[in-house]
Amino acid sequence: MMTTEEKELVKATVPVLKTNGVQLTTHFYQRMFRYNPELKHTFNQGNQQNGRQQMALAMAVLAYAEHIDDPSVLLPVLNHIGHKHVSLSIRPEHYAIVGRHLLASIGEVLGEAATPELIQAWAKAYQQLSKLMSGVEADLYEQNVAQEGGWTGWRPFRVEIKQAESSEITSFYLIPVDGGPVAPHQPGQFLSVRVFLPQLQLLQPRQYSISSAPNQRYYRISVKRETNAIPSFNGMISNYLHDHIQEGDTLDLSAPAGEFTLELSDSRPSVFISGGVGQTPLLSMLEHLLDSPSKQPIHWIHGCRHAGVHAFKDVLAEWEAAYPHLHTHLFYSQLPDLGGSQAGVQTGIVDISQLPASVLDPEAIYYVCGPSGFITKQFEDLQAAGIPASSIRFEEFGPQSLAL
Repeated sequence: MMTTEEKELVKATVPVLKTNGVQLTTHFYQRMFRYNPELKHTFNQGNQQNGRQQMALAMAVLAYAEHIDDPSVLLPVLNHIGHKHVSLSIRPEHYAIVGRHLLASIGEVLGEAATPELIQAWAKAYQQLSKLMSGVEADLYEQNVAQEGGWTGWRPFRVEIKQAESSEITSFYLIPVDGGPVAPHQPGQFLSVRVFLPQLQLLQPRQYSISSAPNQRYYRISVKRETNAIPSFNGMISNYLHDHIQEGDTLDLSAPAGEFTLELSDSRPSVFISGGVGQTPLLSMLEHLLDSPSKQPIHWIHGCRHAGVHAFKDVLAEWEAAYPHLHTHLFYSQLPDLGGSQAGVQTGIVDISQLPASVLDPEAIYYVCGPSGFITKQFEDLQAAGIPASSIRFEEFGPQSLAL
């Protein structure tokens, strides 16, 4: 247990973390990869290059220092991080490595200000945090193996079908190489996919939403080709899947994870709002809802550039024709092939103020997924329209950082 004095020492570092946290975490990652280069296979090197990983860790360390008196208030955040860690097969032994380099980095960056008493206080604080995280992750690992077809670590899956969904998005239907059952997932969850990149001589993991409803036969991920990626890392896995992975090839997968899921016990009407490839987790939710007995109204609101990049548009049209309680609303920011107009499609970015008033039901539950700017706009617009924040669920779609 930490003493009151040790907690005060940790809290005293809050101003330093606010101003120099990223410097500290940048030094930490450089140090850790220098002494433990094998961890480059575990950490997303794209997020290292663009700085998101360093920023995420800096914010996590700051939040922990600010709440050192009662870290339990951070459990929702820790649970979110735990899902990411489990998807990457992070184990308790990894925390020992991280802790060693984090404490060394505090000493190296703070210099004389890093007194033995301060390092000891942070050592206890980190030990407390690692126990919390390991406990969260142990529960998630146990849940994974408790269900039929569940597993931990990496499991090989074969690409049974590779199917273009638009000019940018391709789906991969994945079945276990071992012939065993496929564990059910919660609609909205993601998989981690790990591939070996010869040009980097690294294994690299990336997360992709499962775009199909639970079916116990296969998982489907739908991957967007990244045309504006930083050449060395960002987008490299997605483009590798497009260019090199074919039917019959094998990919390593972690078990489904993630908290952005369909609330199965909620019987309210549902509204799905997506931007671009952010529709993929929502497709899993929608398909599951359509297969359920519920006939509550469902509104599907989606925005992308134009019909050529609009994946699953034909499937959505078929579902809308087959299910009278499903209503789709589309926004294209460009209409190049039709000269600026198309029946049933609004021009511009997703703007809920352009929809019929009946769509924005204050009693409905809202699921929003897309880039961060898209989510911010939709969240603010929904609240301005009278939708309570408690009825809005969202997840950023794009490069996502892990805290530890």
